[in-house]
Amino acid sequence: MEMDKMKLGRIKRIHRYPVKSMAGETLDSARIGTLGIPGDRGWAVRDEVRGGIRGAKKIAALMRCSARYTEDPDGSTVPPAEITLPDGTTVMSDDESAATQLSQAVAHEVTLWPLLPPDALDHYRRGAPDHEDLEQELRAIFAREPGEPLPDLGEFPPDILEYESPPGTYFDAFPLLLLTDVSLQHLQSAAPESVFDVRRFRPNLLIEAGDESGPFPELGWASCRLRIGEAEITTTIGCPRCVMTTHGFADLPRDPKIMRTLVREAGGKLGLYASVAQPGNIRVGDSVTLIERLEG
Repeated sequence: MEMDKMKLGRIKRIHRYPVKSMAGETLDSARIGTLGIPGDRGWAVRDEVRGGIRGAKKIAALMRCSARYTEDPDGSTVPPAEITLPDGTTVMSDDESAATQLSQAVAHEVTLWPLLPPDALDHYRRGAPDHEDLEQELRAIFAREPGEPLPDLGEFPPDILEYESPPGTYFDAFPLLLLTDVSLQHLQSAAPESVFDVRRFRPNLLIEAGDESGPFPELGWASCRLRIGEAEITTTIGCPRCVMTTHGFADLPRDPKIMRTLVREAGGKLGLYASVAQPGNIRVGDSVTLIERLEG
């Protein structure tokens, strides 16, 4: 079958993460804009020890916290998020005591910040690395063992070399991340002793796809224009996975074998990054359709 105008799947779940690296919330519908799902990664923590906006690549205990909005974001402002700490205590992200409570919970001094404007460059600038040797630093971040290839950082926007995220956002690189259920099923079959739960991989959209496209369908959708509900997105690159996928949180154990399987089966990539070409409403059950393949 020709790929043009081909139905690729349908939305199975929509995920939003109010605070970077914390567990998030599922939605029935959303209106995605140029910055993805309104409120997604609307807040983040700043490392007050080594500097810079930090996620669970550096502060693993953040993944044992969760966050939700009590007021739905409208895309123009970021409302406070309710954070649930590992002991079940809740605190609003704009509460005066939030930074102290969160610092105690993750055993590291941090502060909580909503999104700042793109010109607040010092806010987004990377903090001090943990290792002086760049390769050692990257291997720690991406959980790669000696001999395993590191991701090609040249595929990313150049901003991320200097800044923790593209200024004006708390995304790692792009505003949307797609993942198919087929990819998770393949990995689970390849390593049945591990648990390939979607929560480890933090997509915005989990897509129910047919298995006729191979073990990792979304990686074949790179550099395409897709229609999802009323919106259109432009897909970019496969997502190189980091140490976060191996952390233990909630009922999931710490499992370094997750990354060994990802490297062996998919070169360390899982899921597909995308930008929003045309804003619009999406909802669970909406079709995902290929509009066109773009020139490389």
